[in-house]
Parts: sequence; structure tokens; C-alpha cells
Amino acid sequence: MHIEFRHLRTIKAIHEAGGVARAAGQLNITQSALSHQIKGLEDQAGVELFIRRSKPMRLSPAGMRLLRLAEQVLPQVEALQAEFSGLRDGKSGRLHIAIECHACFEWLFPVLEAFRKSWPDVDVDIRPGLAFDALPALMKEDVDVVISSDPETLSGVTFSPLFDYSPVFVAASSHPLADKPFIEAEDFRGETLITYPVERSRLDIFSQLLTPAKVEPASIRQAELTAVILLLVASNRGVSVLPDWVVREVKYSSDYVTRPLTEKGLTRRLYAATRTGDLDKPYMRELIDLAGREARRLQAA
Repeated sequence: MHIEFRHLRTIKAIHEAGGVARAAGQLNITQSALSHQIKGLEDQAGVELFIRRSKPMRLSPAGMRLLRLAEQVLPQVEALQAEFSGLRDGKSGRLHIAIECHACFEWLFPVLEAFRKSWPDVDVDIRPGLAFDALPALMKEDVDVVISSDPETLSGVTFSPLFDYSPVFVAASSHPLADKPFIEAEDFRGETLITYPVERSRLDIFSQLLTPAKVEPASIRQAELTAVILLLVASNRGVSVLPDWVVREVKYSSDYVTRPLTEKGLTRRLYAATRTGDLDKPYMRELIDLAGREARRLQAA
């Protein structure tokens, strides 16, 4: 027996309308064509699907079995069609984000909250990109966006700039280095450096300053949360280097000082890496725009 979606729609329409004529009008086909369709389906099934002697026309027990199937299957088909329509129109989709920047959680959550309100049908998830190779995962379509400060030349991948930031030195106001107008690599030799629990190659202080200068701090202490890093710094347990937008409130606290790294300061750029073809999706462009605006708002605060 070959059952098509139109057969299920026919059974449901006749049951709800109570007759072939009204059902034909609902389905926008002629009464003759609908009757022919029913006859063909009954011939396939080998049983009557309707009790024609009753008024209104009622489904037979076999017809009721088919109706239950229609009521189960058709809503699923309609939901799938709506989902596909949303995908075509760019209103729905998947947005799984990997973050290579540990501190980025602090500005990304407000971005995603604003994004959720505008794009409720987009499935959003965050995966810390520090635990796996984020860019290969992007190319394999395991994730859809990678937040990174290290752009690479990869076929089919576009790095969209989000914003520029400056890594800045943070110390307790009573620290001996607090009197210096800027901090150089050599200043870290005798210090305990407090960092996020990230490999050195992904920390600006190492990749941009200490490693090129071949300088090693006296010791390294790691903390997961920015608030804990700042607490340790204020207690004079060490010094740290954090993005300027992370320490925006520290600038107004008498417990801390912030200083530029090197006389001219360091500038880094954060990117959203996406598959190039995905940039045509409206929600992808919206995420990138929101992320840039939120970061600039934090820097200006």
C-alpha cells in the first residue's frame, strides 16, 4: 500500500468537513478528483475507508486507523516545512560558538541575550574553544563561529573584525611597579604573574611581549575567574595583564593601577571566524554587529 501525504490530508479533511464536497473545497480540488483519489486509496488498501450510507459520511474502522496516522504525521510534516522555510528565509538556524578568548565570556553573554530576543528561532550554544581545536571544528561544521585574536589564512573561512583592544598591566596601587608610566618585559622577571588557565601561546602577555623578549616571570599562578584574578592582585599576591575592557571599572578603584605595556602600548584585534558562505545569513551578520557594538560600549564605559 502506497500512502502519500495528500492521502492523509484527504482523510483528515473529509473527517473534519463531514463530506466530500466541503472537503474538496478546503483542499482546493474538484469533488470528482477527490472521489477518484479516495477510490484509488481504498483499492490499494482492499477495505472501505468510509461508511457512505451514513450522513454525514463517517470513517470506517480502517479509516479511523488512517486518521490517527494523519493526526500524528501531518503536524510533524508541517513543523518541518516551517523549519525549512525559516532556514530559507534566514530566520532560523544554528549558532554554536567556540571561544578562544577566555575573558570574552564577560562581554559575549549580554550580546547573546540581545541576540536571543531578535532571533528566537536560532539555536545558540557556547563551547569553550580552549578545550579543542576550534578552527578545525569550524571547518568540519561542528561549530559555526570562533571568537579568536589569531586570524589565519584558511580556505572557506572569513575572519570578521569585531573590535580592537589593549592588553594592560594590572597591579595593586601599593606595588613597586605602580610608579612606572608603562611596563616593559623586563619588569616581569621578579613577579608572580596571575593568568587565566590557558596555554601560553593564547595569552597576549606571552605571545606579544614576554616570549619575543625571552623573559620568564618568577612564577605563574592561574585563576579561572576575572574577579578572582583581581582579588589576588589587590592583595598583592601578584600582577596580571588583562584586556582594557575587562578592567574598565578597575581604573576608578584606589586598590589598583593599570599601565600600558611598552611605551607605545600594545593593540590587539578580536575576530569572529565563520565559514565564508554563512556570512550571507542575516542572523550571522546581526551577531557580528551586536558583538562589536557591545565591546565598544564596554570600552567607552
